[in-house]
Amino acid sequence: MRHLICVLVALLASLAARAQPEAFPSTYVAPAGQPVLFKNATILTGNGRRLDETDLYVAEGRIQWVGKGEIVSDATEVDASDRWITPGLIDVHSHLGVYPSPGVAAHSDGNEATAPVTAEVWAEHSVWPQDPGFSRALAGGVTAMQILPGSANLFGGRGVTLKNVPSISYQGMKFPGAPHGLKMACGENPKRVYGGRTQAPSTRMGNVAAYRSAWIRAQRYQADWDRYNQAVKDAAAADDSSGASVASALLTNTPPRRNLELDTLAGALRGDILVHMHCYRADEMLTILDMAKEFGYRVGTFHHGVEAYKIADELAENGVCGALWADWWGFKIEAYDGIQENIALVDRPAGGCAIVHSDSDEGIQRLNQEAAKAMLRGNRAGLDIPPERAIRWITYNAAKSLGVHEQTGSIESGKMADMVLWNQDPFSVYAKPMQVYIDGVLRYEENNPSLSPQSDFELGQLIGAKR
Repeated sequence: MRHLICVLVALLASLAARAQPEAFPSTYVAPAGQPVLFKNATILTGNGRRLDETDLYVAEGRIQWVGKGEIVSDATEVDASDRWITPGLIDVHSHLGVYPSPGVAAHSDGNEATAPVTAEVWAEHSVWPQDPGFSRALAGGVTAMQILPGSANLFGGRGVTLKNVPSISYQGMKFPGAPHGLKMACGENPKRVYGGRTQAPSTRMGNVAAYRSAWIRAQRYQADWDRYNQAVKDAAAADDSSGASVASALLTNTPPRRNLELDTLAGALRGDILVHMHCYRADEMLTILDMAKEFGYRVGTFHHGVEAYKIADELAENGVCGALWADWWGFKIEAYDGIQENIALVDRPAGGCAIVHSDSDEGIQRLNQEAAKAMLRGNRAGLDIPPERAIRWITYNAAKSLGVHEQTGSIESGKMADMVLWNQDPFSVYAKPMQVYIDGVLRYEENNPSLSPQSDFELGQLIGAKR
């Protein structure tokens, strides 16, 4: 009897542990790269420093040291005099792969516009690795990006962070260990998409009520799983003297029914999944922050937020990033009150976290120029934003938003060697990436056809065009 109980306890504990295993795990493995020593570069570290005439040594896929004067005999030496080095650029809001090029109806896989709440869907399951947009972004210095579902839904589903590397599968691009994001949307988009349907919100107050109802379901689901897992632990820890009563308790304690939608929402409540919220108006963002307090979750980043400048202090106090455009505004009423100083003002308070994002297969190719525009407007407003501060908007702050800042986003010893070598100041309109490294491997080089990756989709097209 004692042996039977022990076996039963172990079996049920194992089942509980495997109730929500990792699905669709990353298969990305960084290839081996040659050690590289960059000499005499101007380095923007991504964490607020500018280093002039400085050397940088990369080996085994990691940044080994940043400094001056050390001799490395086994490294390929790159003369970076009059060149600039930055961390690889990161776009926290992209739809590459889910709205790939060419832009035809068959490629429209970014919005599961069938219900206001579709938290069960994962953007990665729509990613087409052959999208030519990935290589175009690489040529612009982008080494990582978050692919998000669209904004037709209140809860649009999970986003995924990718390394910008060629692969036959999206799993081969997934950033190892990066948390999922949960795409949410407020305002006009979900209101417009579902406004003519029954059993769906058609107003902003209806949107908020639907969020809250979903979070209530998620809280109950999480509590059911917590009770079940605790019962399994209690049974496993019970004294053998309880005999058959332990076995009986285990047999009657069946796990809750699995629900993919609520798996995602419960993950956000636990903090395992980061909340990325499409929202424009200041008043709506404040409502969302209040709702987050009501249900005990955290908003990680507001996306688009053309009125974020109005609540910059509140965003900083709550540790919320603003992923914003440099100058897009006015294309709908909720985007009407935008100003070009938005990013600089969100960056201004202590603890402010401003990010430049693209939401565009073209804008992602020039994130440095978008950041330059925001820096210019901030400086004209008297905010004194040097390049070493502005570079954070497309490197470290973006990595922080995605939960990968301990691995990438800045040039520091031990971090992934995701870097861009620029021909000049990256905030110049004439700046171009000369080389792009991911995990210390040279992935792009200007005017080098062998290091200008083409997707499988492009190969036949480009060959035919040359004839």
